Amino acid sequence: MRFDIVTIFPGLFAGIFENGVVQRAQTKGLIEVNLHDLRAFTHDRHRTVDDRPFGGGEGMVLKPEPLAEALASLDIQPKTERAATPQEGAEAPTRTRVILMSAQGRTFTQAIARELAKLDRVVLICGRYEGVDERINQIYCDMELSIGDYVLSGGELAAAVVVDAAMRLIPGVLGNEASSEFESFGVADADIDTDVEGVPRSQYGAGGLLDYPHFTRPAEFGGVSAPEVLLNGDHHLIRLWRREQQLRKTLANRPDLLGHAALSKEDRKTLDAIRKESL
Repeated sequence: MRFDIVTIFPGLFAGIFENGVVQRAQTKGLIEVNLHDLRAFTHDRHRTVDDRPFGGGEGMVLKPEPLAEALASLDIQPKTERAATPQEGAEAPTRTRVILMSAQGRTFTQAIARELAKLDRVVLICGRYEGVDERINQIYCDMELSIGDYVLSGGELAAAVVVDAAMRLIPGVLGNEASSEFESFGVADADIDTDVEGVPRSQYGAGGLLDYPHFTRPAEFGGVSAPEVLLNGDHHLIRLWRREQQLRKTLANRPDLLGHAALSKEDRKTLDAIRKESL
């Protein structure tokens, strides 16, 4: 999978993409991350990429011409041309999405990360200042994404988040293929390959819930012991405990997720019991 990032600050990504899972995935040839300096597509001595907004107001806006040239250099055509039906016998088009990172975009979720992980290529445009000339969004972008309800200085950190979240879902990137299934915002049990080697069925698929709390050695730390149920080796009891903890954590920290989560009748009974505890 290939990621292309268009930015005025390519140096911001150096430490992020040279460590950890992203670095290993690149070394293994599973992903390719390319950084493109927007200023390289300017034609004045000041390498100007921004200008004042029409209609007045504070701040500056990224100009459309350098962005259009940058996208053209990446063989990205306007959406209308990409949508055209290919001629018979023509090579199948690469599955590509052009995404504008913007505080005005849809909220980035694990579900969107799973969609992106199935693509061949993702092009990320990093906004700066007051944003990007809207015509770039209208003409070239398939999606406008935000990583949360807050404003960053630019889209670089957000783009790094999208790359990390999407690439770790690509087969072979993580050491255990099931790691991305049994975690917060993961798929439901019905969508999990239960034959994955080495996965104890002491776990539930998240089904859109938050993950359960984790414990490791030593069994006692700071005067607090790990839950006894996790030490007895009974996978059925462990499974039940972990599911209850998923429901407790989600109810406490992200109750908004419960409306869309894959919940069984048993889950709903457990939630009712948890709610009654606080009455």
